[in-house]
Amino acid sequence: MMSPQKRVAVVTGAGRGIGRGIAERLGRDGLHVVVADLPGMQEAAAETVDSITREGGAASAAEVDVTDEASTEALVRSAVDTGGSLDVFVANAGIAQVQSLLDYSVEDFEKVMDVNVKGVFLSYRAAARQMMEQDSGGKIIGAASIVAFRPFALLSPYSASKWAVRGLTQAAAMEWAKYGITVNAYGPGIVGTAMWDLIDEKLAEAEGLNKGEAIKKYAGDILLGRVSVPDDVASLVSFLASGDSDYITGQTMLVDGGMQFS
Repeated sequence: MMSPQKRVAVVTGAGRGIGRGIAERLGRDGLHVVVADLPGMQEAAAETVDSITREGGAASAAEVDVTDEASTEALVRSAVDTGGSLDVFVANAGIAQVQSLLDYSVEDFEKVMDVNVKGVFLSYRAAARQMMEQDSGGKIIGAASIVAFRPFALLSPYSASKWAVRGLTQAAAMEWAKYGITVNAYGPGIVGTAMWDLIDEKLAEAEGLNKGEAIKKYAGDILLGRVSVPDDVASLVSFLASGDSDYITGQTMLVDGGMQFS
Protein backbone atom coordinates (compact mmCIF):
# COMPACT_ATOMS: atom_id res chain seq x y z
CA MET A 1 0.00 0.00 0.00
CA MET A 2 1.22 3.48 -0.83
CA SER A 3 1.02 6.49 1.46
CA PRO A 4 -2.63 7.38 2.16
CA GLN A 5 -1.80 11.03 1.49
CA LYS A 6 -1.30 10.36 -2.22
CA ARG A 7 -4.48 10.85 -4.22
CA VAL A 8 -5.46 8.13 -6.68
CA ALA A 9 -6.74 8.74 -10.19
CA VAL A 10 -8.08 6.27 -12.75
CA VAL A 11 -7.88 7.16 -16.44
CA THR A 12 -9.58 4.88 -18.97
CA GLY A 13 -8.33 4.64 -22.54
CA ALA A 14 -4.96 5.80 -21.24
CA GLY A 15 -2.72 3.72 -23.49
CA ARG A 16 -2.46 6.40 -26.16
CA GLY A 17 -3.71 9.75 -27.39
CA ILE A 18 -5.55 12.13 -25.11
CA GLY A 19 -5.87 9.47 -22.38
CA ARG A 20 -2.12 9.04 -22.25
CA GLY A 21 -1.61 12.80 -22.10
CA ILE A 22 -4.07 13.06 -19.21
CA ALA A 23 -2.47 10.18 -17.31
CA GLU A 24 1.00 11.67 -17.71
CA ARG A 25 -0.16 15.09 -16.52
CA LEU A 26 -1.92 13.69 -13.44
CA GLY A 27 1.27 11.77 -12.69
CA ARG A 28 3.23 15.03 -12.80
CA ASP A 29 0.60 16.54 -10.51
CA GLY A 30 1.55 13.98 -7.87
CA LEU A 31 -1.37 11.54 -8.12
CA HIS A 32 -0.96 7.79 -8.31
CA VAL A 33 -2.41 7.07 -11.76
CA VAL A 34 -4.11 3.80 -12.64
CA VAL A 35 -3.60 3.55 -16.39
CA ALA A 36 -6.59 1.56 -17.64
CA ASP A 37 -7.19 0.22 -21.13
CA LEU A 38 -8.48 -2.83 -23.00
CA PRO A 39 -6.69 -6.18 -22.63
CA GLY A 40 -5.27 -5.77 -26.13
CA MET A 41 -3.85 -2.37 -25.22
CA GLN A 42 -1.80 -3.45 -22.21
CA GLU A 43 1.53 -2.94 -23.96
CA ALA A 44 0.56 0.66 -24.65
CA ALA A 45 -0.71 1.02 -21.08
CA ALA A 46 2.64 -0.22 -19.78
CA GLU A 47 4.39 2.41 -21.91
CA THR A 48 2.24 5.11 -20.29
CA VAL A 49 3.11 3.75 -16.85
CA ASP A 50 6.81 3.79 -17.76
CA SER A 51 6.53 7.36 -18.99
CA ILE A 52 4.99 8.46 -15.67
CA THR A 53 7.44 6.60 -13.46
CA ARG A 54 10.46 7.82 -15.44
CA GLU A 55 9.45 11.35 -14.45
CA GLY A 56 9.25 10.38 -10.79
CA GLY A 57 5.52 9.76 -10.67
CA ALA A 58 3.56 6.75 -9.44
CA ALA A 59 1.46 4.61 -11.76
CA SER A 60 0.14 1.13 -12.37
CA ALA A 61 -1.64 -0.52 -15.30
CA ALA A 62 -5.06 -2.17 -15.27
CA GLU A 63 -7.34 -3.89 -17.76
CA VAL A 64 -10.87 -2.67 -18.36
CA ASP A 65 -13.70 -3.03 -20.85
CA VAL A 66 -15.84 0.02 -20.08
CA THR A 67 -18.88 -1.56 -21.75
CA ASP A 68 -18.91 -4.33 -19.16
CA GLU A 69 -20.38 -3.60 -15.72
CA ALA A 70 -18.29 -6.17 -13.86
CA SER A 71 -15.12 -4.92 -15.54
CA THR A 72 -15.65 -1.28 -14.54
CA GLU A 73 -16.46 -2.28 -10.98
CA ALA A 74 -13.34 -4.47 -10.85
CA LEU A 75 -11.26 -1.53 -12.11
CA VAL A 76 -12.44 0.63 -9.23
CA ARG A 77 -11.73 -2.13 -6.71
CA SER A 78 -8.23 -2.64 -8.11
CA ALA A 79 -7.53 1.10 -7.87
CA VAL A 80 -8.56 1.11 -4.23
CA ASP A 81 -6.54 -2.04 -3.55
CA THR A 82 -3.50 -0.39 -5.14
CA GLY A 83 -3.77 3.09 -3.69
CA GLY A 84 -6.16 2.90 -0.76
CA SER A 85 -8.82 5.22 -2.21
CA LEU A 86 -10.37 6.58 -5.39
CA ASP A 87 -10.18 10.36 -5.65
CA VAL A 88 -10.39 11.07 -9.39
CA PHE A 89 -11.96 9.04 -12.19
CA VAL A 90 -11.46 10.16 -15.78
CA ALA A 91 -13.85 8.34 -18.14
CA ASN A 92 -11.78 9.01 -21.25
CA ALA A 93 -12.30 5.82 -23.30
CA GLY A 94 -14.19 6.40 -26.53
CA ILE A 95 -14.40 5.48 -30.21
CA ALA A 96 -15.40 7.22 -33.43
CA GLN A 97 -16.54 6.01 -36.81
CA VAL A 98 -16.78 8.24 -39.88
CA GLN A 99 -19.64 7.26 -42.16
CA SER A 100 -22.82 8.67 -43.64
CA LEU A 101 -25.99 7.96 -41.69
CA LEU A 102 -27.53 6.13 -44.64
CA ASP A 103 -24.63 3.67 -44.66
CA TYR A 104 -24.36 3.24 -40.90
CA SER A 105 -25.22 -0.26 -39.72
CA VAL A 106 -27.24 -0.82 -36.59
CA GLU A 107 -24.35 -2.85 -35.18
CA ASP A 108 -21.87 0.00 -35.66
CA PHE A 109 -24.31 2.53 -34.20
CA GLU A 110 -24.79 0.34 -31.13
CA LYS A 111 -21.03 -0.09 -30.73
CA VAL A 112 -20.43 3.67 -30.66
CA MET A 113 -23.21 4.14 -28.12
CA ASP A 114 -22.02 1.16 -26.09
CA VAL A 115 -18.51 2.57 -25.61
CA ASN A 116 -19.18 6.31 -25.56
CA VAL A 117 -22.42 6.42 -23.56
CA LYS A 118 -22.87 3.15 -21.70
CA GLY A 119 -19.15 3.10 -20.93
CA VAL A 120 -19.30 6.58 -19.39
CA PHE A 121 -22.44 5.68 -17.45
CA LEU A 122 -20.87 2.54 -15.99
CA SER A 123 -17.64 4.38 -15.20
CA TYR A 124 -19.41 7.31 -13.55
CA ARG A 125 -21.61 5.02 -11.47
CA ALA A 126 -18.82 2.71 -10.29
CA ALA A 127 -16.66 5.69 -9.34
CA ALA A 128 -19.48 7.48 -7.54
CA ARG A 129 -20.40 4.42 -5.48
CA GLN A 130 -16.81 4.10 -4.26
CA MET A 131 -16.53 7.81 -3.49
CA MET A 132 -19.77 7.72 -1.53
CA GLU A 133 -18.53 4.72 0.42
CA GLN A 134 -15.34 6.61 1.27
CA ASP A 135 -17.43 9.64 2.33
CA SER A 136 -14.67 11.95 1.17
CA GLY A 137 -16.06 13.37 -2.06
CA GLY A 138 -14.21 13.11 -5.35
CA LYS A 139 -13.80 14.23 -8.92
CA ILE A 140 -15.50 12.47 -11.83
CA ILE A 141 -14.54 13.70 -15.29
CA GLY A 142 -15.87 12.50 -18.64
CA ALA A 143 -14.86 12.76 -22.28
CA ALA A 144 -17.24 14.85 -24.37
CA SER A 145 -16.19 16.69 -27.54
CA ILE A 146 -16.77 19.81 -29.57
CA VAL A 147 -19.42 17.71 -31.35
CA ALA A 148 -21.48 17.84 -28.15
CA PHE A 149 -22.09 21.46 -29.20
CA ARG A 150 -21.40 21.46 -32.94
CA PRO A 151 -22.05 18.15 -34.73
CA PHE A 152 -19.94 17.21 -37.74
CA ALA A 153 -21.35 15.59 -40.86
CA LEU A 154 -20.30 11.91 -41.18
CA LEU A 155 -19.87 11.83 -37.39
CA SER A 156 -23.57 11.73 -36.53
CA PRO A 157 -23.69 8.82 -34.04
CA TYR A 158 -20.42 10.02 -32.46
CA SER A 159 -21.93 13.49 -32.15
CA ALA A 160 -25.09 12.05 -30.59
CA SER A 161 -23.04 10.04 -28.11
CA LYS A 162 -21.14 13.12 -26.96
CA TRP A 163 -24.36 15.12 -26.55
CA ALA A 164 -25.45 12.25 -24.30
CA VAL A 165 -22.25 12.52 -22.24
CA ARG A 166 -22.94 16.21 -21.76
CA GLY A 167 -26.45 15.50 -20.47
CA LEU A 168 -25.35 12.59 -18.30
CA THR A 169 -22.65 14.77 -16.76
CA GLN A 170 -25.14 17.47 -15.81
CA ALA A 171 -27.62 15.02 -14.31
CA ALA A 172 -24.93 13.15 -12.36
CA ALA A 173 -23.67 16.46 -10.98
CA MET A 174 -27.17 17.23 -9.71
CA GLU A 175 -27.56 13.87 -7.99
CA TRP A 176 -24.10 13.57 -6.43
CA ALA A 177 -23.32 17.11 -5.31
CA LYS A 178 -24.65 16.35 -1.82
CA TYR A 179 -21.89 13.73 -1.48
CA GLY A 180 -19.15 16.23 -2.29
CA ILE A 181 -18.62 14.73 -5.75
CA THR A 182 -18.14 17.08 -8.70
CA VAL A 183 -18.89 15.80 -12.20
CA ASN A 184 -17.58 17.65 -15.23
CA ALA A 185 -16.56 16.87 -18.81
CA TYR A 186 -13.99 18.13 -21.28
CA GLY A 187 -14.74 18.80 -24.93
CA PRO A 188 -11.70 18.66 -27.22
CA GLY A 189 -11.82 20.19 -30.67
CA ILE A 190 -9.47 18.88 -33.36
CA VAL A 191 -6.59 17.07 -31.68
CA GLY A 192 -3.49 15.62 -33.30
CA THR A 193 -4.20 11.98 -32.41
CA ALA A 194 -4.77 8.69 -34.24
CA MET A 195 -8.55 9.18 -33.94
CA TRP A 196 -8.38 12.47 -35.82
CA ASP A 197 -6.04 10.95 -38.40
CA LEU A 198 -8.81 8.46 -39.15
CA ILE A 199 -11.46 11.19 -39.21
CA ASP A 200 -9.32 13.22 -41.63
CA GLU A 201 -8.84 10.20 -43.90
CA LYS A 202 -12.56 9.39 -44.07
CA LEU A 203 -13.70 13.01 -44.44
CA ALA A 204 -11.16 13.58 -47.21
CA GLU A 205 -12.40 10.47 -49.01
CA ALA A 206 -16.04 11.59 -48.73
CA GLU A 207 -15.30 15.15 -49.85
CA GLY A 208 -12.87 14.31 -52.65
CA LEU A 209 -9.84 15.77 -50.85
CA ASN A 210 -6.32 14.51 -50.31
CA LYS A 211 -5.30 13.10 -46.94
CA GLY A 212 -4.53 15.98 -44.60
CA GLU A 213 -6.72 18.46 -46.47
CA ALA A 214 -9.91 17.74 -44.52
CA ILE A 215 -8.29 18.51 -41.18
CA LYS A 216 -6.73 21.61 -42.70
CA LYS A 217 -10.16 22.71 -43.94
CA TYR A 218 -11.84 22.33 -40.55
CA ALA A 219 -8.81 23.69 -38.69
CA GLY A 220 -9.35 26.96 -40.54
CA ASP A 221 -12.12 27.66 -38.02
CA ILE A 222 -9.73 27.52 -35.04
CA LEU A 223 -9.25 31.07 -33.80
CA LEU A 224 -5.92 30.32 -32.10
CA GLY A 225 -4.51 29.08 -35.38
CA ARG A 226 -3.41 25.54 -34.59
CA VAL A 227 -4.72 22.04 -34.00
CA SER A 228 -4.52 21.10 -30.32
CA VAL A 229 -2.31 18.46 -28.73
CA PRO A 230 -3.17 16.07 -25.86
CA ASP A 231 -1.41 18.35 -23.35
CA ASP A 232 -3.96 21.09 -24.07
CA VAL A 233 -6.75 18.78 -22.92
CA ALA A 234 -4.68 17.36 -20.06
CA SER A 235 -4.18 20.85 -18.63
CA LEU A 236 -7.94 21.30 -18.29
CA VAL A 237 -8.38 17.85 -16.76
CA SER A 238 -5.59 18.67 -14.30
CA PHE A 239 -7.61 21.68 -13.18
CA LEU A 240 -10.87 19.71 -12.95
CA ALA A 241 -9.09 17.05 -10.88
CA SER A 242 -7.67 19.62 -8.46
CA GLY A 243 -9.04 21.49 -5.48
CA ASP A 244 -9.11 24.65 -7.60
CA SER A 245 -12.28 23.34 -9.29
CA ASP A 246 -14.16 22.45 -6.09
CA TYR A 247 -16.96 24.94 -6.87
CA ILE A 248 -17.43 23.79 -10.48
CA THR A 249 -19.77 20.95 -11.38
CA GLY A 250 -22.07 19.89 -14.22
CA GLN A 251 -19.98 21.66 -16.83
CA THR A 252 -18.72 20.52 -20.23
CA MET A 253 -15.75 22.73 -21.03
CA LEU A 254 -14.47 23.11 -24.56
CA VAL A 255 -10.75 22.91 -25.35
CA ASP A 256 -11.00 23.89 -28.99
CA GLY A 257 -8.92 27.02 -29.55
CA GLY A 258 -12.09 29.03 -30.13
CA MET A 259 -13.39 26.83 -32.94
CA GLN A 260 -16.96 26.75 -31.61
CA PHE A 261 -17.21 30.53 -31.73
CA SER A 262 -15.54 31.12 -35.09
